[in-house]
Amino acid sequence: MAKVAVLFRLMPHGVETDLREIAQRIPTAIPVGVTIRGMQVKDIAYGLRSLLVSVVMDDTGGILESTEQALAKVPHVESVEVMEEGLL
Repeated sequence: MAKVAVLFRLMPHGVETDLREIAQRIPTAIPVGVTIRGMQVKDIAYGLRSLLVSVVMDDTGGILESTEQALAKVPHVESVEVMEEGLL
């Protein structure tokens, strides 16, 4: 079975949101079979920052959508967007 690398961008509710707190909750939020490759804070504009989360998962039906939904349920996350996706 093929592996897929995905880069998600998580946007917080506002500039005052602690992205470290969000990052700490991600390992327990993602579905089984999804491995975190890395996380990085990225400046957007006017003090707003996003959290980039890189993961690897099997290329099975529905896993991408379930991971996106799980990340969206993390407290203080306003939105989740798939930035990049590719086969390994």
